[in-house]
Amino acid sequence: MSWNVPSLSFTGSATRDMESGNMSTVTEFIFTGFPQLQDGSLLYFFPLLFIYTFIVIGNLLIFFAVRLNTRLHNPMYNFISIFSFLEIWYTTATIPKMLSNLISEKKAISMTGCLLQMYFFHSLGNSEGILLITMAIDRYIAICNPLRYQKIMTPRLCAQLSAGSCMFGFFILLPEIVMISTLPFCGPNQIHQIFCDLVPVLSLACTDTSMILIEDVIHAVAIILTVLIIALSYVRIVTVILRIPSAEGRQKAFSTCAGHLMVFLIFFGSVSLMYLRFNATYPPLLDTAIALMFTVLAPFFNPIIYSLRNKDMKNAIKKLFCLQKVLNTSGG
Repeated sequence: MSWNVPSLSFTGSATRDMESGNMSTVTEFIFTGFPQLQDGSLLYFFPLLFIYTFIVIGNLLIFFAVRLNTRLHNPMYNFISIFSFLEIWYTTATIPKMLSNLISEKKAISMTGCLLQMYFFHSLGNSEGILLITMAIDRYIAICNPLRYQKIMTPRLCAQLSAGSCMFGFFILLPEIVMISTLPFCGPNQIHQIFCDLVPVLSLACTDTSMILIEDVIHAVAIILTVLIIALSYVRIVTVILRIPSAEGRQKAFSTCAGHLMVFLIFFGSVSLMYLRFNATYPPLLDTAIALMFTVLAPFFNPIIYSLRNKDMKNAIKKLFCLQKVLNTSGG
């Protein structure tokens, strides 16, 4: 019972068309590497289902706890709630299809479905990355310029930054997905990945492979710039915190940044392993493990970090449950 790395092969009319020289009518891909039921697919299905359910419920609790608790109506918690909302859809772009592939006899995804999965997965990931930059800058201003924080981080600017992060993440990838949708594809081929990703899918196209190198470079530059901006912000933040004279003040300042820093390390650590490899190849098992960490495990830890490590968030979630009990009692 081992998790084989999924492969993607062309099927149906696509194979016949390619044999006759027409390579532009691929309609679906088949994932051939997921374990069959008799090989123990359910052993993978139920843990993955539990993790996905936990991610959705945990992030929903954080989102509504922030929205319904007036004490948390400030820029820091607003950004956390938006991040939690994005996490729900970020995991929904890939995990439900993984679950269906684990129990389906025909492990297929249409060409349109593959393009949509790539678009939403990377657009949401880009939005989260930009939002993490915004959160780092927010903490930088709050700690390094506390007297000017209220004037700088106004509710209007906060809303603009949140909306801008989401809009930029979705619009920046749209031209590339449109371009990929016009490419002819060759087959049969295999893609060593557990979801439709940009570079592996581009490697199946009947075009110059320099496009793949360009894609790698774009990913690498964006990741490195983002990491540098956030890292420099936190270096400055830590420097200022260490200068706070009282131990209580230092502890309070560190506590407000610790959660953001942990999420940053988990998110960009997995992103770097996934995309800062260029032409390097990993063993199939390691490649799958990195993909799972990137798409499943990193989102799994985020609700834990933002809820269990934050006293205000824990109190808000408790009040949310108390409100639900009151509503149920009054309704009965």
